[in-house]
Formats: sequence, C-alpha cells, structure tokens
Amino acid sequence: MEETWLKEAGLSFLVSGITSSEASLPLPEAVISTLTHQQAAIVRTRLDTYNETLRKRNRQPLRDVREIFAEPEDKSAELCPSPPPHSPDSLPGRYHTTTKTIRRSAHRVRSTPPIFVFEDQLTEHPSCSSLKAPLANTNPSAPVLSISPPACCWRRADWLLRDSPYSEGVAEHRLSSTCWDCRTFQGDLSGKLQGLTVVDDLSPRDLTRVGFISHIELSTFLLALGVQTKRSRRPRTKAQEGTVFGVTLKSLLENDRKKFPGVKIPVVFQKFLSILEQSGLQMEGILRVPASVARLKYLRRELDRHPEVFDWSAVRQVDAAGLLKLFIRELPTPLLTYTHLPTFRSLIGISSELHQVQALQLLTLLLPEAHRETLRALLVFLRKVVSHQDQNRMSLWNVSMVMAPNLFSQCNHGKRHSLAKQREEMEEAMGGAQLIQLMIQHQDLLWTIPNFLLAQVRQLNQASNQKQLILSRTRTYLLKKKKNQNDGNQITKLCEGVIQVHAPQHTKVSMAIQLEEKTTAKDVTARFEGQNSPPQHLYEVGGNICERRLHPDCLLLGVYKVNPCCDWVIKPGPVSPLTAGDLKS
Repeated sequence: MEETWLKEAGLSFLVSGITSSEASLPLPEAVISTLTHQQAAIVRTRLDTYNETLRKRNRQPLRDVREIFAEPEDKSAELCPSPPPHSPDSLPGRYHTTTKTIRRSAHRVRSTPPIFVFEDQLTEHPSCSSLKAPLANTNPSAPVLSISPPACCWRRADWLLRDSPYSEGVAEHRLSSTCWDCRTFQGDLSGKLQGLTVVDDLSPRDLTRVGFISHIELSTFLLALGVQTKRSRRPRTKAQEGTVFGVTLKSLLENDRKKFPGVKIPVVFQKFLSILEQSGLQMEGILRVPASVARLKYLRRELDRHPEVFDWSAVRQVDAAGLLKLFIRELPTPLLTYTHLPTFRSLIGISSELHQVQALQLLTLLLPEAHRETLRALLVFLRKVVSHQDQNRMSLWNVSMVMAPNLFSQCNHGKRHSLAKQREEMEEAMGGAQLIQLMIQHQDLLWTIPNFLLAQVRQLNQASNQKQLILSRTRTYLLKKKKNQNDGNQITKLCEGVIQVHAPQHTKVSMAIQLEEKTTAKDVTARFEGQNSPPQHLYEVGGNICERRLHPDCLLLGVYKVNPCCDWVIKPGPVSPLTAGDLKS
C-alpha cells in the first residue's frame, strides 16, 4: 500500500530504484524540493513505513534451538546423561545446557532498503513569512510541522486565490470549531474565478505533475483534518458481453475516436444527455420517474447489438434517463474509480463544508482524464436540471438523492443486514447525496487548479530542467550583450516589461507589446483577431511551464514576473469534435 502511494506521488524511484525515462515523470529530487514541511513529513512517514516493512520481510527467520543443538539418538545418552528417575525436582540436563549456550548472531546480514535524504522547503506565505518554525536543529527522522499563523494574519480574500496549501490552514480548525477559512466561505464562488487556470489549460505533462502534488497534498490535508482513509480491493466482476453497457470508458473512447478524433466523452453518453437536454429538462420528475423495466432491457439489448444503426428517435426522455443511470451503474470501473471511491466516502465525516469542497477539488484532479471529463459533463447536465426546478420539480437535493446510488453504488444486492447495518447504509447514502450536492453546486471549483499547486508545478519544472534553463538564460544574455554592446543599459530599460508575441497562423507573425499593470490576455488577442477569424487564445510556452492557455482576463504582468523566459504564442481556440448535428444523426 505504501509502495502504491509513493508511485502515485511520482516517487517510484524510492521504491524501485529505477529511473523512468518518460518525460512526464520528474526526478524524485525535484518533487521533494518543492514540498512544504507538512507534505515532506507525510512522504517521510510513508517511506519509513515502507522501509520498516522491507526490513521485517527480509529478516532471516529465527532457527529453532533444537535444530542447532540436535544430537544423534545413539549418542544422546553418552553426551547428555539424564538424571535418575527418583529425583523429580531436578530438570533434564539437556535443557540447562541449551539455555546457557543460545546466542543471537550480532552480524546478521540484512538487505539495505533505499535511503533518501529529504530537504524540506516551507512555502513562503505572503503575509506571515516570519511565523516559520526554525530549521537549524530539526531532527531529520522526526516529522517537521510548520507553525500555522493566527487567523488575523490571513489575507481577507478568496480561499482559492491564496498561495499557501490547504493543509497549512487546518491546524486552527482542529483546535476550534471553526477557522478563518470556514467563516469567510460563502456559497458559490463561480463569479470570482476570473483569470484562474483550469485543467483544460495545461498540457498533459503539466497535468500529470499536478496529479503528483495533489496526491501528496490530499494525504497531508486529510491527515491534518483527522480523516482516516483506506483503500478497498477491487471486487471480482464477471466480464459482460456488449459494446456499450459494462464496457470501460477507455475502450469506448478508443472506438469513438476512430470516427470522432479528439473526443473526450463517450458518444453514447453524450447522446443520452442530448436527448434529455432537448426536451426533458421541463419534464416533471425527470431522473426520478422510473422507466419500464422490460423496455429498458429491450433498448439495452438493441444498443449493445447494433450501436451503429440504433434508432435514437424511438428513445423517450424517461428511457434516456433510465439508460443513463444504468450506464453509470454498470461501468466495470466506477465513475469515481475504485482507487478514489473510499476517499470520497471518507469526506462525509468532515464537518466543514469548505474543507469538503477543498478535498473534492483535489480528488477530482486525481481522476483519470476519461472519468474526469465524463463526470464534468454529468455535473453540467445536473446543474441544468436544477435550473429548471420550477417546471420539473427536481430541486438540488432531489437530484442528489437520485444520483447518489449510481455514483456511490453498494455491492450488497440480495444480502440481508441487521438494523444497525441498514441504518449505517442509510447514513452513508445521505452523506453521498450531500457530496453530490456540493459537487453540483461548486463544480466550477472542481476543475480549477489552485495557485499554490500551479506554483509548486512551476518549481518542479524548474528543478527538473535546471540545466536547460541555465543554458537558455546564458544564451539569451550573450545574444543581447553582443547585439547591444554599445548601449546595453539603455536597451535593457527599454526592453523591461516588453514581450514578443508570436502568431504563426496570422499575417502578423510577431509583435512586441509593452505590458502595463492592467494588460490582459484579451487585450493582446484582440490585436490579432479579424472580423471572421475564430476565437484566439494566448499561450504561455516554455520556461517553468510546458504549456498553459491563459484566461482572457489574466493579467500578463504577473505571468511575466513569474515566468520571464517563456514564449508568448497566439493559437486558435479548441473546437469541439462533436456538434449537435452529429448527435442527432
């Protein structure tokens, strides 16, 4: 279990000793150099547990004393004569001899487990840099915890916009019933997400590294909250014959991408949602009214047999709702995955709604791409259903109660339990409905990458590519010095805050732009857009990031200060591989 955790954190070298050649996997030294004190303490504890388990597993078994001091049967009477039978108080001499001569070997050979030296670096807090624990006399074998600043030192701003990890603000929550974050959290923050980074804005390589840091931060965060998590074994399920139901999302996407390249959600899932959105949002009791069981069996059989020629016009709204829930329930790997489903359930015990949303945000970043995109499409549809609750009578809580058994399915069908067990299952169902309610209400936050995670990814990239970054800076400096050797200081002042924007697909190949405090990405892309041109986006490429699409309201001066060596590239916006006409056909 510890080995699996370390591999998911990008530290497989610590347990295998083999460095991966994949470019998306960073060096373990780079991962550890970007961790805070609490995150490094979690990694150290996991590695110590793993090493101790290896030592116990590789320890040589103790030999039986009778194997060491065994004598042949014919000479036992001569070498170790027994006392006369009439002296019952005395013990046999053989046992006296063996108890005096047993010695443990002091030079037992044991396998040496992998040893790694941690170098903790506490993340700087913008307003509480002086409240750190001293690092000079820290015992490297003991967990190092940072001193959490008092509530009055936190910035009065959105919790998502601060640069410190979530795990550093939990100490106050455990000491009292509420903390500063809990008191300042007010409902939906979707209107305050201007200029932030979402999962679609990052390249696959950077998103993989976000998963490494999120995995470590989530474990640190839940441990600070006192939440115990465990992993359950994947149940044994029989393989189902079919082409739609009971098939993994990965297999469905592989087949769909042959016809629709770049699709991220299974086409059949999108068609279910499309039928419901076209004429089912105003239907009373949508998702709650059950369909005919016999008709669902017939539609499922026909869809599995002939998915290419299936008549979608014969599917009614109530049938589409039943097929949608059936599709989610019969996935071989649940939509929330077997790996993370127990962690989702453990969030029910968190008392603070804010901390539940923070943990849900970190968890969704860990989901595989196919599961994350399908979950996003489902949550977007459920929010549309709630928005029409005046017509369909489906409130947020009703929708959550209906979908909870499908996302948090139980494998206890046909089994009878005691009243206490049934009550426990009912409480878990209620808790699952509350989590789905939070996911629907705050779904915009689930796909947003917090600033501290993006900052740690930048540090990770910079530590991994330190040599290349140094060579790039040196080459740039030498070129500027050679070009401006007569008036270098004056040119440096003129070039400060100036970026060179490249647009390979436009007539204006490049343009030098002077950045101001209020210059946004939208202001730059507007200079390259024409009357009939598609929407354009500004990308941050290179430096301490692989590739990042900037939000139209993102302030460029802040990005320039964080990543001065990057390239600025104009690219057209992404086009959806599926259209409404494709779904109807």
